Amino acid sequence: MTHKRKKNSRTRGSKTHGGGAMKKRRGAGNRGGRGNAGSGKRGDAKKPKFWKNKKYFGKFGFSSINKKEVNTINLTHLSDVLDSLTKKEKAVKSKDMYKVDLKDIKVHKLLGSGSLNKKVEITAQQASKKAIEKVEKAGGKVILPNQD
Repeated sequence: MTHKRKKNSRTRGSKTHGGGAMKKRRGAGNRGGRGNAGSGKRGDAKKPKFWKNKKYFGKFGFSSINKKEVNTINLTHLSDVLDSLTKKEKAVKSKDMYKVDLKDIKVHKLLGSGSLNKKVEITAQQASKKAIEKVEKAGGKVILPNQD
């Protein structure tokens, strides 16, 4: 069995360990900077590293702390969906009157776009004036939290 010495042992004792002049392997400048340096718009060599992160380049605004999402539904859409809501037991039909609580279908506000051809009693957190008028005209009523 022959004993073979390790390659790095050949550089032991030498000043630069086979790296050439003392200046050569000095700092981070030798490898193009530390971390993600040089990865800007024209940093083509480093770009594939950042393609997965879509928000790496550019500015992306801000998000308001007080922003509240309001889910809405129009009268036309509500009248189209009433039968499927009764099947799912999110609306109740008694005689010719439907009773719907919009909170059950995660809707906050009732809007008056379109027409309503069924009698509906709607409980909602908010409703537009036009929506209330059209529901009452069709023979139903809208119940809001501040009404008693």
